[in-house]
This record gives sequence, structure tokens and C-alpha cells, in this order.
Amino acid sequence: MTASSGPDDDLLAAEYVLGVQDAETRVTLEQRLKRDVAFAAMVADWENRLGGLNDDFAEVPVPNLLPQIEARLFPTPPVRRTSRFGWFAFAGGATAAVALAVAVIFTSMPAPPALAPVLTTLAAADLVYEVRSDGDTLQVTRISGSAAPDGQVHELWLIASGAPPVSLGLLADAPLEVAYTAPAGGWALAVSVEPAGGSPRGLPSGAVIATQLISG
Repeated sequence: MTASSGPDDDLLAAEYVLGVQDAETRVTLEQRLKRDVAFAAMVADWENRLGGLNDDFAEVPVPNLLPQIEARLFPTPPVRRTSRFGWFAFAGGATAAVALAVAVIFTSMPAPPALAPVLTTLAAADLVYEVRSDGDTLQVTRISGSAAPDGQVHELWLIASGAPPVSLGLLADAPLEVAYTAPAGGWALAVSVEPAGGSPRGLPSGAVIATQLISG
């Protein structure tokens, strides 16, 4: 379907390619790209214009910034705290893994006696996922908010220090249970918005709406 373009669409297309919009705007534009041929052409044009800016730069490994982030955010182990984290935007390619900021709430809660302990919560606005652990299994349950929009799904990722993100599965209405072994060193959990069926390239491809450091 082709939609008419507004006077600000060229600027929106440029900002989309540069990745400077907030997560909500980016998700809206990604949906628009699927139905608006004219806007998709503007995005493609800006990708072609800006693609040559990297031609004179050799590829270099991206440093692992997670230990530095952990050290700044957690100078001492927290007992009970609420903290805000930035959102992570993951760009594909041999050398790309870039973290940017979005608000995420962490709250430790006592668990009912009959259930496994609450390890953490993953939250963004009114969306909250509760993560429980019995030592070798994680159970992730949505306790407030709505599922991803039609045609999309929330995907859970484990991010270990010095390693690329690993998908732990798709988050639906039913709790997700997955066997796991805690990685050595620092690690975190993240939730991204992906196409139905999950990320097509094995790394977060959509907006990362919630992240939470688990171990530093």
C-alpha cells in the first residue's frame, strides 16, 4: 500500500536511519515501513546516502562495555532498590553491539513460600515480567501490561559479559520456562520486540524495551 508523504517525512526517514528516535517512535516507523512504499523509499534513499560515510574506516572490534556499566551502576551490591537503565539497541554485523538508554525498573520482591524465589523483574512503563529461579530453571511470567502488537512478539535474551546475546525464547501469555546455567561473571536479561516467530538473525533486531542486570 502506498501512503501520502507529509512535509516532515524526509526528516523522519533520516532520523530513523541514524537511530536517534526513542523506542516508541522507532516501533511506529517500523510498522509504517511495512505499508508505506513512499516512506520506505525515503528510508532506503537515506541508507544509500549515509552508507558511504563508513567507507574510509576499517572495521574494529567493539569493546565490551558491560563491566564498565556494571561498575558505574553498582558500586556496592544493592539490597533493595529501584533503578533506571538505558535501553539497548543492537545493530547487526560482524563488529556491532551497541547499548543505548531506555527506562527500566528493578524491584526485588519477597516470594510466596510455596514458589521459587523471585530473581528479578523486567519492566517498561506498564509492562512487567517476573523472573523466578529454582537454581537451574528460569520461569518468566507477564504479570502486568499487554503482549506485543499483532505480528510481533516479545523475545527474551541473556547477555553475558564478553559474549553476544543469546535468545532464551519467546514471551507469550503462558509463562516461559527455560533451563539455564548462570554464566560466569556479569550477565543481564533483556526483552526486545521482534517479528512474529522471533528475531530473524539470532540477535535482537527490534527495539529493546527492558533490560535488567542479574549478576555483576
